[in-house]
Amino acid sequence: MKLNKLIKYLESIAPLSYQESYDNAGLIVGDPNTSIKGVLICLDSTEDIIKEARKRKCNVVIAHHPIVFKGLKKFNGKNYVERTVMQAIKHDICIYAIHTNLDNVYHNGVSSKIAEKLKLKNLQILAPKQNMVKLQFYLNPNQIHAFQNATSREGIPDSLSNLHSLLAARTGLKEDAAEMKYETTLAKNEVSQVVHFLQKATGNTSIDYQTNTVANINAKVGSGMIGSLNKPILTSTFFKRLKEDMNLSGFRHTAILSKKIQKIAVCGGAGGFLLPEAIRAGADVFVTADYKYHEFFDADGQIIIADIGHYESEQYTIELLHGLITKKFSNFASHCTKLNTNPVFYY
Repeated sequence: MKLNKLIKYLESIAPLSYQESYDNAGLIVGDPNTSIKGVLICLDSTEDIIKEARKRKCNVVIAHHPIVFKGLKKFNGKNYVERTVMQAIKHDICIYAIHTNLDNVYHNGVSSKIAEKLKLKNLQILAPKQNMVKLQFYLNPNQIHAFQNATSREGIPDSLSNLHSLLAARTGLKEDAAEMKYETTLAKNEVSQVVHFLQKATGNTSIDYQTNTVANINAKVGSGMIGSLNKPILTSTFFKRLKEDMNLSGFRHTAILSKKIQKIAVCGGAGGFLLPEAIRAGADVFVTADYKYHEFFDADGQIIIADIGHYESEQYTIELLHGLITKKFSNFASHCTKLNTNPVFYY
């Protein structure tokens, strides 16, 4: 099976358009037409991960964190980023990163995995994405047929996937039928790609379309999650459960404010930017990572911050991706790394 088929599947779950502006998710190293021999899943694609991939006869590494965040001007092995990329290229190993786009999805996302581990119910995105627009366009029966033929050959952009069944249901329209109106909600930066696809698929470069900013933001795309326990429990009991469920040796937290808690906000990785949202949502505890000393004061007696560590908060992302890939594909081996790539050690 070709790598681009796996990429297409992963991006149907977490479209690249959902990543943050600073991110570099996607295929970092390699040819999308590579035939997959085996897949190794990890958080960080380091030199040791490339060695493990070679040992396990895997030619594809699926990582949560991109090994490259900014441009590389030289490849002489002076740092771990250059050395990892060089080793991957030398041994024909592809590296694909699925980062903040996976953070920002409701279903099968990083924060939803944490919520699952903590057994939270009534889940909602903590900070839904802004910058969403509604795309409206009109197609006549001939254009609908052309669209269907094109998507059967080339596939369909994730942003239009919800229209496919609707278009298919109208196959029997007569050629002289009136134009039909369609609409879909998508990220603002996806509009040009989708319009280009529609124009190419229908053979019409002047499709009638318009966009409108969506006042009601997309509640299924965004950062962090908030949910609740079945019933209030002692804070000490929750802390004990947090250590067990997230496999922690310990964690840092602010002052305990009440004996019992029920509403929990979570965010994998560095989630401090979501603290105002967690407070606004009425969370009793905010579970995240990467807090600096002075930032703990921002709790300001309104919420408990529990900093469990960056790696620790995202460790189950490996399990998440492995489950998704093995459930979908059976024609290649998929492995979870046996290496702990956490650069932080505790004495």
